Amino acid sequence: MTGPRISLPDFDDLNAAQRRVYEDVVRGPRGRVSGPLRAVIHSPDLADRWQRLGEFLRFDISLPHALKELAILVTARRWNAELEWTIHARAARDYGLSEGVIEAIRRGEPPDFADAEQADVYAFARELQLHGRVADDSYAAILSRWGETGVVELTALVGYYTMVAMTLNAHRIPLPGDSRPELLPEGGPEPWQLSDIPAASPEPT
Repeated sequence: MTGPRISLPDFDDLNAAQRRVYEDVVRGPRGRVSGPLRAVIHSPDLADRWQRLGEFLRFDISLPHALKELAILVTARRWNAELEWTIHARAARDYGLSEGVIEAIRRGEPPDFADAEQADVYAFARELQLHGRVADDSYAAILSRWGETGVVELTALVGYYTMVAMTLNAHRIPLPGDSRPELLPEGGPEPWQLSDIPAASPEPT
C-alpha cells in the first residue's frame, strides 16, 4: 500500500451535504467517520445510504456480535482488506472471539472451533465467499439456528463487508498510523486459499 488513491477530506473541507452525513455517523454507534466512508463521502447520497445500512448490519441484526465479527473477519481475509481486518479483529476480541480462531483465519487455516454456532457461521461465510453460493447443509445449519431472518441478514452482512473490502482496496484507504499490515506482510501468508472445501452444487436450470 503506497497511500490513498483518492482524497480523504477533513470535516472543514466538506460541503453541506457531506457534513450532514459526517455528523450523522459521528452521532451514531460508530462515533467517527473511518474506513470506506472516508472515500464514499465524496458522494454524500451514497454515503448516507451506505452508513445507514452498515450501521444496521453491524449493530442491529439478530446474530450475536461475536458471530457477526467472525463473518466479517472471513470476508476481510478473503479479500486481504487490511483496514477491515484491523478494525474487526479488535472488535472480535472485544466480543469474546478466541485468539486462536482469529489467528487461524489470519493464517488462512481452518480454525478449531469449540462452539458449533461459530463453526456454522464460518462455513456459511467461507462458502459464500468462495463460490457465490452455499451448500445445502451449511445453509440449513444457519436456517435452523436463526430462522429465515437470520440467514437473510447473515448473507447481507457478508455481501456488505465484501463491498467494504473492495472499496478499501480499490482506493487504498490507509491503516491508522500505529497499525501494521497483518494479512500480507513481507514473508507472511499468501492470499487465502479456499479450494479445500467442496463447491456447492449449482442450482438446477
